Amino acid sequence: MAVDLTSPSLNLSADSNEVVTYRRDSRNYITQLFSPQLPAAETGFFNIRMSRGVMITPHWHTNSSEMVVVIAGEVTTSVFNPNTQRLMTYRLGPGKVAQFPKGWFHWIVSLTDDTFIMAIFDRPNSDIVYAADFLRFTPKEIMGLAYGVNPEEFAQAVAPIRQSVVLGPPVESRNRENVPGVSQGSFYEGDDARSYPGLQPGYGQEQRPSGPEMPHPWRMEPNRFWW
Repeated sequence: MAVDLTSPSLNLSADSNEVVTYRRDSRNYITQLFSPQLPAAETGFFNIRMSRGVMITPHWHTNSSEMVVVIAGEVTTSVFNPNTQRLMTYRLGPGKVAQFPKGWFHWIVSLTDDTFIMAIFDRPNSDIVYAADFLRFTPKEIMGLAYGVNPEEFAQAVAPIRQSVVLGPPVESRNRENVPGVSQGSFYEGDDARSYPGLQPGYGQEQRPSGPEMPHPWRMEPNRFWW
């Protein structure tokens, strides 16, 4: 709905720290500002704070493009280009940006503690589809028929994924430093690199999110990433 810019009660200010989209713990959480908080907004964004080895899990947006801006720390961003069948990966520090076109599959990995990034969208709300949901809701028989994988092995592999995963790995995971394909001390270097950043040994051993309470309880609906 269009906002009347001539109204005497027009409001052009809001606090992007108030609404907590998702809270993993006191160091890893997401806050937001979209049109429900600021009706005059024509764009929207997330404030995302992450520790080393935590990531925004693979997903895509059905209705918006996204620009990631690094405020503090370092990240790698990866996006799959469906036109060239190429995985495009960039290592970003403060002030650097990456663009994710609408509908392109992507993820972000934090390389440092106290990482702070902004994810800015070209519309005042944004849909999201998580790869975790795609995996856990696709019947094992369909995976076997479509891709020739062993249905039972597929079911066993995805069994730990019981809900949408926003900031991964799951807090229950105790062996992040031993994740297959992750070598200690290795980092992405440009588009052609193939290794993931080394994860800090023993990182995140807590069983459940903990830490100081946020101003508002986090809330999340499956396949929706806004308040």
